Formats: sequence, C-alpha cells, structure tokens
Amino acid sequence: SGSRSGAAQGDLSMTHKLAYSLAMALAAATLPVATSAQTAAAPATAQSEDARLTAFLDAEFAAYVKTQPQLATRLGIKEGGDKWNDNSDEGARAEAEWRKASAARMKAQFDRAKLSPAAQVNYDIWALEAERAEISLANRLYRPPFYSRLYSAHSQLPDFLINTHTVADVTDLRNYIGRLKGMPQVLARALERTQASQKAGINPPRFQFETIIEGSRKLTSGAPYADGPDAALWADVKAKTAALVTAGTLPQAEADALLEEAKAAILALQPAYGAIIEWAQASLPTAPSGKVGALTLPGGLEYYQRELKLVTTTDMTAAEIHATGRAEVARIEAEQDALARQAGFADRHAFYAERKRLYPPRPYDDAARKEYLDTANAFVARTRTLLPAWFGELPAYGIEVVREPAFSEVAGGAAHASAPSPDGKRPAKTYVHLVGTVPDPAAMFTLMCHEAVPGHNMQGDIQVRQQGGPKFRSVTGYVAFGEGWALYAEALCKEMNAFPDIAADFMRLDAELFRAARLVVDTGIHAMGWTEDEAVTYMNETGRQPIERSRSEVRRYITLPGQATGYKIGMLKIIELRKRAEAKLGDRFDIKGFHDLLIASGSQPLSILERRVDEWVAARAAN
Repeated sequence: SGSRSGAAQGDLSMTHKLAYSLAMALAAATLPVATSAQTAAAPATAQSEDARLTAFLDAEFAAYVKTQPQLATRLGIKEGGDKWNDNSDEGARAEAEWRKASAARMKAQFDRAKLSPAAQVNYDIWALEAERAEISLANRLYRPPFYSRLYSAHSQLPDFLINTHTVADVTDLRNYIGRLKGMPQVLARALERTQASQKAGINPPRFQFETIIEGSRKLTSGAPYADGPDAALWADVKAKTAALVTAGTLPQAEADALLEEAKAAILALQPAYGAIIEWAQASLPTAPSGKVGALTLPGGLEYYQRELKLVTTTDMTAAEIHATGRAEVARIEAEQDALARQAGFADRHAFYAERKRLYPPRPYDDAARKEYLDTANAFVARTRTLLPAWFGELPAYGIEVVREPAFSEVAGGAAHASAPSPDGKRPAKTYVHLVGTVPDPAAMFTLMCHEAVPGHNMQGDIQVRQQGGPKFRSVTGYVAFGEGWALYAEALCKEMNAFPDIAADFMRLDAELFRAARLVVDTGIHAMGWTEDEAVTYMNETGRQPIERSRSEVRRYITLPGQATGYKIGMLKIIELRKRAEAKLGDRFDIKGFHDLLIASGSQPLSILERRVDEWVAARAAN
C-alpha cells in the first residue's frame, strides 16, 4: 500500500517528513488511550506525573502544529488553512533543532522512572522523534521534492487540496483559494531544492522525469487553461463551491466571485508547471537509467542504511534484510505448493496456470470497474461482521473502496488507504487503480484485508476516535508498525475465515510472496548494484507480479529507498511476538487483548512494541 500517508501520510511530499515519522493516514485530533493492562493499578504518583507529561507534550505539540499548516488541516484546525508547510532547507533545520530542544526540555523536567509504563512509551517516542529528525535532516539532500514516484511535489500539492482540504464552509473555501495562490511559490522552492540535489550528483531517474512531465501536463490541460474537460483542480473547487451553494451556506453571487478568484489562481499555476516541464525536459538527456539505486549516489550506502533504520525501526543491515527476504520467498513458495496440492494440482505453477486460463488478461472497462468496487465494498462490509470474535476495539465510521483520482491513476499503481476524519464525516477510504489489466479476482480479497479491514482503514478509524494520551501520538507513525500490521491483517483474514475459497487463500500467499520479494529487490537495487531491469525480472518471475505492476513497483522502490522493506519486517515481528505470547501464556492468552494492545494505542517502533507485549504477557501471567 502506498500511504498518502502517510501517510499519511505535515505532508510527506513536502519535507523530510518522508522519513515516515508523520502518520500518512492516521492524523487525528485525539489520541490513543493506554490499554487497561498498562493503566491498571498505576500508583497515584505515576498518574500525577503522567498527567503532567501529557500536558507538557500537548503544549509542545501545539507549538509544533502552528508551524505545520498542512498537518493542522488534517487535524481539523482552520488556523493557517491558507498556507503550505515551509519546505525550505531553513525550515527543515529549524524543525530538527526545535525537536532536539523540546526533547531536552522534557528530559530536564521529568524523571522517566516515575512515569507509568504507558507514559514511558510517550516519553520514549517523543525523544526518539528528535533523533529521527536528525537522521532525516542528514538524508534531506537525497530526498528532493520531485524525486519520489509516490510523493512528487507536482502531484502531491493538488492531491492535498483535492483529498485532504475539505470545504465545509466559506472560510475553508477561501483558505483553499489561498493555497492555490501559494502553490507557485511552493513549486518553485521545490524545484530549487531538486536542482540543488542534482548539482550534488543526486538525480531523479529518467522515468521519473517522464512521469513529472506527463503529470504536469495533465494537471494544466483542459478548462480553464483550454477547451476540454475541467482540469482536476478546477473541477474540484467548482464541486466544493457548488456544495456550499446547495447547502445554503454560500450565496450564488459570492460563489461566482470566489470561483473567478479561484480560476485566476489556477491559471497562474500554468507558468509554474511550465517551468517544471521545461526543467524536466532539459534534464532528460542526462538522466540516469539502468543502475539507479542508492549505491550509485555519493555516500549512497550510508544514506540507504539510515533509511532502513528509519523504516524498519531496527538496526538490520541491507544484507540481513536481503537474506530474510530470500528465506521468506522459499517458505511461502513451499506453502503455495502444499495448498495447490490440497486443491488437486501438482504444484503452485499448475495452480497459477489454471487461474490464468480462467482469467486471461483483459483491459479494464466500466463494467469491470463497477464489478470490482461492488465486490470489494461487499467483502469489506462482511469482514466487519467477523471482527467481534477477534477484537475488543471495533471500527465505528464508514469505510469505502473508491477509484484512484484520474490525475494520479496509473496501470499497476499501488492501492492506498486514508483514515476517516476525527468526527467521521469524512469516511475512511481505500483507493484502487482501475486502469490497465484486470487482475485475478481472487487477489482482491487480500488487498481489502490489508487496506481496509482489519488493516489500515480499521487501524485509522480506531486511532482517530481515541482519547486520553498526548496528542502528538496521533500523527506519529512508523512504516514497520503500520504496514506490518496490515500484512498481519492479511493472514488474520485467513484465521477469521473471511476468504470465500481456496483461490483467495492461495492469492493471500501470492501477496505475501510479493512482499517477501520486495525485501530482496529493494536491497538488491540499493545495496547490491541491481539494475532496474534485473529488479523487474525478479519481481515478475519470483514475485509473480504482472510486468506492468513489476515495473511500477520497482520504480517506486528506486525513488523511495527502503520504504518497502518495512512491511515484511513489521509483519514478521508481530507474528514473532504473538507466538511468544501464546507460548508463555497458554490458556491465558487472549487474542482480543493482544490485538487491542497492538492497534488500540497508536503506532510505535518495533523495539517499543516488543517491550509492551512482554509487559502485557508478564502482567497476564502474574494474574
């Protein structure tokens, strides 16, 4: 899944927050509450210190949010809603210094030993985020705003306006227009940063320049730039304005005037995007291709190892992750062979061949798109009915599977999830790309378990509704935790008997094989000198992905080093912790309690998660 976000996913596309420390899809105005196992029988002194720490962290976080207007918007705060985050190098350095100073203030004012276990988690994560900010700052030159295939500035700014900047009243609409007016400056600064990285020998690969050119042209085509269908931003602002008029909160005459203002701001984007297109076209002749991993960059191996540390929240090396991936590939293939024989086939190859015979490649059409969305939404609704046997905390808000917006939809593109708004008025959504070739229908069920229920959408739903702890925890997310949970959720669907048939379970293993192959490919590209084509071949032949999906995925890994490794590393840790808890507790093991412990108290590094599970096991064993 891509996280948008958080992806998720502060806005990931804009600054070094691409270090994954801000939640891609879990932003909320309220915070996870500590589990009963953590808060039970807490001494009065600890409770007092906990409350004091929460007040301190909330004050620090409030100061931070004032410097991050896009994060404020995600939290439902209108102040600064017409501004963008500061994406300058000076802003990034100031943020890292602020985090360092804030952690120092916390350590000076609080004795960690006097806090409850739950509050110690908050203390540790706040301190850790200061360390991660320093690592992100060290990697900033390697993350120019136009480099990432998922989070390139040219598409992420309009994506934020369309999918995150809600318009519930006239103030929101004026803020939207204010952000439109500010976009040229933000794009120009993003271009300057990317050009500075180029001068240091850090160039986007050729395919990324081609993506930037195509996307920028699409965003500035049609009305109001020329005849034709409305451009994405123009269509969006018209629709949001019309909704206010229909609701009776905006007179038509005022709406017309605001739309004229918005149109002028959108037309003013053309020179900004024109400069981006001109730069990208001029860069094409010398843009790298073939070997384009971190290994080819000055200091690239050190950069990649820092990214792996940020993503996995472990100290695993590239070689260790690569070996883990190869071992997992072998294990999963053996499980597929066994399942295929159970279904009456000689091995996994025969099963795959039969699925290909039954569902030969065909292009998407409107009927196929409707069938996909109808089936996906029905499956998500049914899976929700199975949750009470496995969870104490349940999702409460709407969850929808929808099509990816046209301006960002690509063949083979990764699905991604967004959390609901804290009040539930904006439902949780899973976005799917419905262009290119229609996949095997049995593959959709695992994807919905990952992105929707009991994966990201459910995780986000629970998090945005919880209260009690410091607010910063709602926007602090870790790839290995969030994506590790989503992969675990795929396997959990099998335990829940959510899958309709053996083909769906086989395709669950197919999806897990894909994630194991990611470990091999990501490290192969960035630490072992693989070319793009070598990586695509491995992903196609061993990872079993169609060639267009293989190409799309590999290009994502190339421009977002390390991010894809967090998924499987996180899943393996969660499975390890569950097996350990089951072995130690025996009949005292409570699956609902275990699951609530994992997802009902916020995202956390794997080292802290392990400590919390061990504490939970010890507490239950002592009762």
